[in-house]
Amino acid sequence: MRWLIALMIFITPAWAVECVDMAFDGNRFTICEVDLTQEDLRLFLNDPETGKPLGSFSNIDKQLETRGQHLSFAMNAGMYHTDRRPVGHYVENGQNTAPVISSEGPGNFGLLPNGVFCIREGRADVFETLRFLREKPACRDATQSGPMLVIDGQLHPRFLPDSDSRYVRNGVGTAADGKTAWFVISDAPVTFHEFGRLFRDHLKSPQALYFDGNISRLYAPMLDRYDGGFPMGPMVGVVARLPE
Repeated sequence: MRWLIALMIFITPAWAVECVDMAFDGNRFTICEVDLTQEDLRLFLNDPETGKPLGSFSNIDKQLETRGQHLSFAMNAGMYHTDRRPVGHYVENGQNTAPVISSEGPGNFGLLPNGVFCIREGRADVFETLRFLREKPACRDATQSGPMLVIDGQLHPRFLPDSDSRYVRNGVGTAADGKTAWFVISDAPVTFHEFGRLFRDHLKSPQALYFDGNISRLYAPMLDRYDGGFPMGPMVGVVARLPE
């Protein structure tokens, strides 16, 4: 029996990301916490060999497997066109492939202020777009989306407590020191106001950004969750080594 327990411990993967299901103010959410000082967080869009959109978490995993790596967590990470090109600014591994859009426009992306999620060495931050343009952080990876959910500890000014617009929503918030990022998806349709308050009041995140509400997906093996569906554009994930 002891050898069986030892074998189970040996083959059980040690997930680098902590994901939990929880209730907040009458709604249920899944929250995945990433420690940027310990974990390898990256953005993914196209297959580097073919140039075609990866489109799914499983395609990322297949690509990583050839390098002895795997995804330990992933989520869709920003809005995209029908050909899966990012709607706004996009940088992957230092390569800038789409410019910053700072003007007001249609849809949630153009509901200003919007923002940019920026990954640097050992940290990640959400920047309101105009602040991003002023400060010009050197992001290794970046994805622009909108609207902002929380700006300097305050909810987006156009969020209404009595709104009847409800979707399954996902987004990201960051700690003030940049060492922690929280990726959240609602388990049922919620309003922007309800979603933003989770970041502001429960996570105490001073800056948070909306990713999407029509295409909200999560890859969380530790919760036995592998969301699929229509092909996606930008995705964010934590890369870990495969067990020896």
